[in-house]
Amino acid sequence: YIATVSFPLERSKDRIMIKNIISALTAYAGSFGLITKLKLWKYFIIPIIISVVTATIIGFTAYGLSDNIGVFIAKIWIWDWGKETFTTITSVLGAIIVLVIGLILYKHIVLAFSAPFMSPVSEKIETHINGGLIHNHRKTSFQEQLVRGIRINVRNLTKELLITLPILLLKFIPGVNIISTILLFLVQAYYAGFGNMDYTLERHLNYKDSINFVKKNKGYSIGNGIVFMLCLLIPVVGIIIVLPLSVTATTVKTVELLNKDNEIYYQNV
Repeated sequence: YIATVSFPLERSKDRIMIKNIISALTAYAGSFGLITKLKLWKYFIIPIIISVVTATIIGFTAYGLSDNIGVFIAKIWIWDWGKETFTTITSVLGAIIVLVIGLILYKHIVLAFSAPFMSPVSEKIETHINGGLIHNHRKTSFQEQLVRGIRINVRNLTKELLITLPILLLKFIPGVNIISTILLFLVQAYYAGFGNMDYTLERHLNYKDSINFVKKNKGYSIGNGIVFMLCLLIPVVGIIIVLPLSVTATTVKTVELLNKDNEIYYQNV
């Protein structure tokens, strides 16, 4: 009986997750128009500079380290036969490891240090949607926003690395590469969306409640993060447009979710 009940419940959760991911993806459609309408482009100048500088530093570092990591991994192959083939494989694997870790570091550095500049953007979008800020709005300073951004992203960075490293090991198993690649992408997307959602959540929820909020709405986080990660695949332009688009899109959805939670709260009072 328990099995027959739990299976439909799991399917229902999966459908809701997919629906929420699609909803977060569609939120990007009006991002450019909303940014222009609310005259928000000026707020993105410093975050774009942070994004470009961070990407450049990590990019050059990754380029220099990829071969070294490949050679280091190749040392585990102690036999002469197949040495050259194994070295080639480990060089590719080394490049993948550096790329993945580089993207993780880039993402969290940019999300953390952009927090004080993205909070005003989120606030203006919320005011536009609601005609004002909802009742439990908290006023925070530039320093508090920066500290909150660093705290959230250090926490997320640690967790993401702990999840990512075992997934990278799956690439040694033939036939599992595709699955591991999809898992890596979804994990990266989730934490990218997480950071974007917190620009709005920091005004309304404390640290612990924000984490629980994102966990409850992980579909929206993943959906937002999918486009965030895809933007980074666009040479040069990607690191410029990624924050304006993703922050605007996720703010719209996060405000909608907060409004919904407040409606439920007042109905139950």
